[in-house]
Amino acid sequence: MRVVFMGTPEFAVPSLEQLLINHYRVVAVYTQPDKPAGRGRTLVPSPVKRIAQNWGLPVVQPVSLKTEDAVRQLAEFQPEVIIVAAFGQILPLPVLDIPCHSCINIHASRLPRFRGAAPVAAAILAGDEFTAISLMLMEKGLDTGPVLAQAQIPISPLDTTGSLTAKLSRIAAPLLLEILPHWLRGELTPRPQNDAEATFCAPIAKEEGKIDWRQPALELWRRVRAFQPWPGCYTRWQGKQLKIIEAVPLPEETSPEVGQVVALNLANREVAFGIGTGQGVLGVRRVQLEGKQALPAAEFRRGQRQLIGAVLPSS
Repeated sequence: MRVVFMGTPEFAVPSLEQLLINHYRVVAVYTQPDKPAGRGRTLVPSPVKRIAQNWGLPVVQPVSLKTEDAVRQLAEFQPEVIIVAAFGQILPLPVLDIPCHSCINIHASRLPRFRGAAPVAAAILAGDEFTAISLMLMEKGLDTGPVLAQAQIPISPLDTTGSLTAKLSRIAAPLLLEILPHWLRGELTPRPQNDAEATFCAPIAKEEGKIDWRQPALELWRRVRAFQPWPGCYTRWQGKQLKIIEAVPLPEETSPEVGQVVALNLANREVAFGIGTGQGVLGVRRVQLEGKQALPAAEFRRGQRQLIGAVLPSS
């Protein structure tokens, strides 16, 4: 069985590795072009590219799959199935038509809930108790194809987009290995999605990380988790960006002024100070001041004597 794998971030790595370990014939790996990173803006390969190179696999990094040359090159690999996991490009219809056993997408949500680009963050923002990995057949619509299988996991109150994505990637690989042989032998009937139940999530913009202290503490807590590690939730302190990396909502009976920093004596919760919100207090566990390392809230408070009583901006 000739397999082409398409993926880019760390989320896709376990699935690719398990295909290789279990002797699937991966004839090519498609991933996004190398991106500049760091102060030197050195080009850095994607996690999927590094794995593919370690295994000596052909790596293709098209800027777009919409050109005739890109479609022709892919067809020359003669894939019988294409596995897609957070590749980063929408596959055009000529690409979807190439493999005889379709294109299978590994999507990080309980489809049809949260079709789109940022399903893990969307589940945290919505306060969902569960999310899932969905294996679906790809078609022209965005995440609209019939579902082959799903595996559900709970969302922990401590989960961030980073930690939850890692959990989902680890259950995606065994689910793919379990389902793929049955699909290739024609033993599975895909389940159509109920479009009436569909919800969508747009890509996250960097500006969404800016904190508006007029929102409730519960909402801000979800945003802190959903936007970690990127773009991060941030406010301003003494002319510099201050990222709130870890926090917890504290539904106080009397709330301080919106944006006001108050001292807290909650050592058992590792919360050294809180910030007034539109409803309740957001207890802060870990922060990072622009140009500095991330610090526990207690250590940051000791080094910033003017912090307590200050009012942080909401816009």
